[in-house]
Amino acid sequence: MRQPNFNRNNGPRNGQNLSATLDATKKSTLLRLFRLVMKHYKWLVFTVLVCIAVSSVTSLASTLFTRTLIDDYIVPLTQAANPDYASLWQALFRLGLVLLLGVVCSYTYNRLMIYVSQGTQLRLRKQLFEHMERLPLSYFDTHSHGEMMSTYTNDVDSLRQVISTSMAQVFNSFITIVVTFTSMVVLSVPLTLVSIVIAVLMAISTTRLGKWSRGYFRTQQESLAKVNGFIEEMMTGQKVVKTFCHEAQAIRDFENINEQLRSSACNANKIASIVMPVNGNLGNLGYVLIAIVGATIALSQFSAVDFQFSISLGTIVAFLQLNKSFTQPISHVSQQINSVLNASVGAERVFKLLDAEPEEDEGNWVLKDGCWVMKESANRHPIQGDVDFQHVDFGYTAEKQVLFDVNINTSPGQKIAFVGGTGAGKTTIINLISRFYDVKQGKILYDGIPINEITKESLRHSMSIVLQETHLFTASVLDNIRYGRLDATDEECREAARRVGADDFIRRLSQGYDTMLSGDGGNLSQGERQLLAIARAAVANPPVLILDEATSSIDTHTEQLVQRGMDSIMRGKTTFVIAHRLSTVRNADQIIVLDHGRIIEHGSHDELLLLKGKY
Repeated sequence: MRQPNFNRNNGPRNGQNLSATLDATKKSTLLRLFRLVMKHYKWLVFTVLVCIAVSSVTSLASTLFTRTLIDDYIVPLTQAANPDYASLWQALFRLGLVLLLGVVCSYTYNRLMIYVSQGTQLRLRKQLFEHMERLPLSYFDTHSHGEMMSTYTNDVDSLRQVISTSMAQVFNSFITIVVTFTSMVVLSVPLTLVSIVIAVLMAISTTRLGKWSRGYFRTQQESLAKVNGFIEEMMTGQKVVKTFCHEAQAIRDFENINEQLRSSACNANKIASIVMPVNGNLGNLGYVLIAIVGATIALSQFSAVDFQFSISLGTIVAFLQLNKSFTQPISHVSQQINSVLNASVGAERVFKLLDAEPEEDEGNWVLKDGCWVMKESANRHPIQGDVDFQHVDFGYTAEKQVLFDVNINTSPGQKIAFVGGTGAGKTTIINLISRFYDVKQGKILYDGIPINEITKESLRHSMSIVLQETHLFTASVLDNIRYGRLDATDEECREAARRVGADDFIRRLSQGYDTMLSGDGGNLSQGERQLLAIARAAVANPPVLILDEATSSIDTHTEQLVQRGMDSIMRGKTTFVIAHRLSTVRNADQIIVLDHGRIIEHGSHDELLLLKGKY
């Protein structure tokens, strides 16, 4: 029979090398997941194995009792003139106790696996979040937020399911196969050979079909992540969608990626769903063959190689049940193949995020008591807020350079304004000062120290940033302001709000400073959200202040109020300002004009007007 070719639908069959790579990846991923479980729950897993073994043995005992029941009790009792059933009732009572023990063990290991799976899920999400907080900003710039959310939800949950259900099922199946096979050999070698042939055929079908469907499960998880990413993007930009009447196109785009998810899910599951019926029919075929072979041996007293293979009626009945116990684990494993394959793909995505390179921080200087202090040294340097650029070249990728030979000399307490068109490099300079990205050529000096020698935590503690895109957290107004400095008192937070002109509108809120914000401050206007972000920067009170279009969403009247507060904030601080409004930059000590990543003019407002250039 010719094997189907899945190449047209991005299936897994892309050559032997790719197949071998996928198999190796699957094995290493599942092995890593197993090691993770064993690392934290070794003794619980050991207890589960013991309970599974006891449960399997008790199940086998009931099967083997069938032979005893027929050969030692039923047949003799039917032939006796005055049958005595006392011994039969005693045997059945003992069997009941054994089966009760099996039920208790089965309940115990299922409960324990729930605990193990939920605990592993908890640890994985904790590791993912902690690792995510250590990733560089460039990672979030190049990965969809929706896809990352899918890793936290769908992928981690698929691992929980496979640990709680499939892992126990695999353990149970393995132990059952070993114990049952041993019993089958003891009962009848010829019938065991028939069972082995059927089991091999079932194993081959399971392996082949599982290999074909694995690629589709990978595509399914990727498509699911794309759907989540698209929905997250549309929800965030719903105002833009409605403003430009983009609803119909958004629906069509969603239908396309949703159809990709449906198609990949159907392809994955329709192949994996074949496994159970195929194995079920093979098992039924084995049942019939064993009945025929057993009956033939029993009736003809078949012998070969001088070895008598006599079989009793009870042995045939018991062996038929053992054959079910022998082939059933393979069917159970095939039944779990969807979960296992889905989990292996989910595990790959989880471990891919966990293996992402964290943000490097090789700094030797730290901020302590208002001074720069070199680690393991007595060197101390008072913090002043003097930031200088020396021949800085930078590009986010090697193919596209953004900044060219940037030189900026500042003095502590100066206000430096950056102006220029979109894409001129203004925000990039701010990203470099904050070490969201590190320079490749040239130097940025902070109080004479190269900033790549200052730990990122200390560097960012020494400055406050108000970004162009304001983000507020689900918390009270007071807590959102306190985000600038977690040890700030309530009064310090209120004072910061008063200084920037936010106190007035905060007091008009339903619960004042205790008003809970949600949905990124959706119940506030854009200007009010920006004021809270400025107050957050004010409460930190660092020597360097960065304002990236900080007043872009504030009307002219509000800007005048904020400007007075910002003037008091900026007093004595080195301030970097990105703005397009003349009122924001005209009182700057230096105005730097950027064009396509190059500084083309710099000076005060009056000096630049005299130049009659780009400014």
